[in-house]
Amino acid sequence: MRTVRFVALGDSLTEGVGDPVGEAWRGWAALLADGIAEQPEGTVEFTNVAVSGAQSRDVLERQTPAGLALNPDVVSVVIGVNDTLRCTFDIQAVAARLDEVYAAFTAQGATLLTACLPDPGAMLGLPGALARPLARRQRAVNTVVHALSERYGAVHLHAAKGAWIMDRAIWSADRLHPGERGHRQLALRFHALLTEEGVASGVAPSPEPEFPAPTRSASLLWLATAGTGWVVRRCTDLLPQLLRLAADEMRHRARGTSARLDLSASHAVSMALASLSVQQEQPDAA
Repeated sequence: MRTVRFVALGDSLTEGVGDPVGEAWRGWAALLADGIAEQPEGTVEFTNVAVSGAQSRDVLERQTPAGLALNPDVVSVVIGVNDTLRCTFDIQAVAARLDEVYAAFTAQGATLLTACLPDPGAMLGLPGALARPLARRQRAVNTVVHALSERYGAVHLHAAKGAWIMDRAIWSADRLHPGERGHRQLALRFHALLTEEGVASGVAPSPEPEFPAPTRSASLLWLATAGTGWVVRRCTDLLPQLLRLAADEMRHRARGTSARLDLSASHAVSMALASLSVQQEQPDAA
C-alpha cells in the first residue's frame, strides 16, 4: 500500500476558513487530500500547517521548515493576499520568499501546487480609488506566482478570473473566503490538474455541499464577531496607507497619468524577477 504525504502551506484560505466542520475548519486542501490516492491501494497522510493571517514571510520562516521535515510528495503553497493588505508590501521581497520556498520543496522532489487569486478589493466591492491599488498589488503577486510556477514546474491553478470564481454563491459572508461550495470548487479543480499530471488517482471531490449554507443571521453573527476583529486589524495597518494610495490614484486620474502607476508596478515586478534570475546564475558562474 502506497502512502502519499500531502502538506498544505498558506493562510486562512488553505486553513479552511469559510468551511466549518464541527468546531474546526476543513477547507479545500482537506477535501483534495481525500481524492489524491485511490483506495484501498493507497492512503494519504495530510498535514495542514496553514495559519490565518499568514504572509509570505511566515510561510518561508515558519511553515516551510515544518513542511520540509515531513518530506511531502505533494505540497501546496497558496499565499500572497495578506501581503497585499499590509503597509509593508514589497513585491521584490514576496518574489524572493516564494522563490526560496518553491525551490526548497521541488529540490526534495515534491509535486508543487500553486494558485493565483482574485484581488481582495474587487471581492469586497471597494470604491474604485481604493480598489485599484489593491488590484495592482494582487496582479503583481499573481505575475510573480505565474512566472515562478512555470520555472519550478508547479501544478498551477488559475483562480484569479473566470465566471466560477466570481459566482457570489461560492463565497462566504465576508466575501474574502470561500464558503463550502467555493472550497469544493478549488479542491475539484486542483484534483483535475493533478489527475492530468498522473499524481491523483482517487475519486474527485464532490462539487455539492455536504452541509446547508449558513443562515443570514449566522453569517451576520460571524461578521459581527470574528469579522469585526479582522476589519479592526486591517484598518490600523493598511487603511492609512491605502488612503494615501487612493489619493495618489485620484491625482493621477485627474492629470490623465494613471498609466504611470501601472507601468511602475510592472517595472517593479520585472525587477523582482530579474533579480531572482541573476541570483540563480551566480552559483553557476562561480
